[in-house]
Amino acid sequence: MAFTLEGKVALVTGGGRGIGKAIAQRFAAAGAKVVIASRKRENLDKTAAECEGLPGSIIPIVCHVGRPADLANLVEQTEQQAGPIDILVNNSATNIGQGPALEVTDEALLKTMEINVLAAHRLIRLIVPKMIERGQGGSIINIASIAGLRPQPHGLVYSSTKAALIMMTKVWGIEFGPHRIRVNAICPGLIQTDFSEYFWSDEEHMAKLKATQPLGYLGQPNEIAGAALYLASDEASYVTGTTMVIDGGATAK
Repeated sequence: MAFTLEGKVALVTGGGRGIGKAIAQRFAAAGAKVVIASRKRENLDKTAAECEGLPGSIIPIVCHVGRPADLANLVEQTEQQAGPIDILVNNSATNIGQGPALEVTDEALLKTMEINVLAAHRLIRLIVPKMIERGQGGSIINIASIAGLRPQPHGLVYSSTKAALIMMTKVWGIEFGPHRIRVNAICPGLIQTDFSEYFWSDEEHMAKLKATQPLGYLGQPNEIAGAALYLASDEASYVTGTTMVIDGGATAK
């Protein structure tokens, strides 16, 4: 049975490229009205153009997720242009402050927390009360990382924020469950996107990375999008508060 999101409204942050773009495309292909948000209009417009002709639709809205006023405007514009939000994908992320733990600055930690954790928390507070009021349930998907499941040398900031998002997912899942609002996290391994280019752009380094993967290749954005579609759909009606690891077997080693 094909997953369907017909009649649903989805909001995907960081939807202009990479994993967010792949999720938005998959949702639109399943019939959803999808609002995509990011800072760069050109990425949003390109994604929207590529999705023309799909059963659903793509609506681009420029938003800096680190700014509370932008988030409030994003939710308001989504409701005006698409309707009440049924699905939220917290995908926007940043990864600054890579390096030895003792060299991490307050600024790097605070900025990463604001994008990777606070933005999701703020959107939850803006959207979930309305979901509860409508009484029709909903699905929230947080894009975390395997970096939040195991220590990552020189990755204190990113790993800590993703670990926080995973634990918040569990708490939200417990608290929102009585309202049939499901909250789940996806933990990708190394996915070949612009965001992770630092890790795979060098051919020699990429060959070494592939050798560490049981499946023998780096993951692609569409392989995360398939999981997001499942979690967003009614087929996952009994799934909440969980973490889905999609890493080519990396954490199994």
